[in-house]
Amino acid sequence: MRRPGGGRPDRRTAEGTGAPPGLRHLSDYAWRLLVVAAAGYLVLAVLGKFHLITLAGFLALVITSVVRPVVDLAARVLPRPLAVLAGLTVALLVPAGLLALIGETVANDLSSLTKEFQGGLDRLERALEGSPFHIAHQTFDDLQKKVTDFLSEHRSTLISTAVSGAGRVFEVATGAALALFMSVFFLHSGERMWRWTAGLLPAAAGDHLDRGGRAAWSTFAGYTRGIFIVAASNAAMVGIALYLLRVPLALPLTVLEFFASFVPLVGSPIAMLVASLVALAARGPVIAIVVLLLIVVIGQIEGHLLHPLVMSWAVSLHPVVVAVSVLAGSIAAGVIGAVVAVPAVSVAWSVYAELRTPRPAAPQPKADG
Repeated sequence: MRRPGGGRPDRRTAEGTGAPPGLRHLSDYAWRLLVVAAAGYLVLAVLGKFHLITLAGFLALVITSVVRPVVDLAARVLPRPLAVLAGLTVALLVPAGLLALIGETVANDLSSLTKEFQGGLDRLERALEGSPFHIAHQTFDDLQKKVTDFLSEHRSTLISTAVSGAGRVFEVATGAALALFMSVFFLHSGERMWRWTAGLLPAAAGDHLDRGGRAAWSTFAGYTRGIFIVAASNAAMVGIALYLLRVPLALPLTVLEFFASFVPLVGSPIAMLVASLVALAARGPVIAIVVLLLIVVIGQIEGHLLHPLVMSWAVSLHPVVVAVSVLAGSIAAGVIGAVVAVPAVSVAWSVYAELRTPRPAAPQPKADG
């Protein structure tokens, strides 16, 4: 289109807004992103308001994803309700037996462990007093006095914290019971519940919900099972190493490594740092340095062997995305946020990738010739 009387073409859009096409497209995407961000914020606000139910649902999904293969296998020879009962019984007995074994180990070795720790602290103090640190003995006495004074001054605060912690234990028990209740129905009739939910929507919306939901479940279940395998492998390596190095509390430290591995990138090194402190107090600096070196060795095995083999078929996220997700989750919701962040981002990405890919058209029947 030319201006009256000739001249350069008019660069205004066909709509007559006067904005360049690139800026108009950018604004279209901007307001859509704002709507999505507002919706996401509202969803997170609602989930945070009912955090106990949210965490119970998340835990129920974790239990379902781990126990369902066992239930499906048992359902080949047993009725489905009995298969669910058998799978959940195994899932409850394994951690309960492990915790009982840890308690018995600590109780039996408590007196000897106390002596070892005291002796290790004395050796550490003498080492710091000598070359090359030359820390005065009075410094350790002052530090001990400051710790004692702090505990005396904040005794009431510590007691109130303990009392509130007892209330938190009741809340956790309630959430665990709700998660177990939900997992029973997810394992028994989860597929039927999902089909009923998708059938409540119109056909097109229900189809999109079904596709996205199945992609989300496939990714979540694959991630959960994969992280369990990675955590168990890390714990096995740590447990064997600590046992061979004769580090006290090897079994509790192994369990700590298992649960810490659920926080990608940072969980396992933090657990190993705790193990190195125990080794430093009980076995001396040389063994502690060896335990610190295990952080590098296990990190290399996890990053270059376990994750590519176990997790690549379920989750495909760049390490930078994983690190940012863990940090953002920890800032938003502490340790729980760090645990939930990576599977949540993985599920969101899998749903987006599934819905942006058009469903292949059904083959047309051949005409009779």
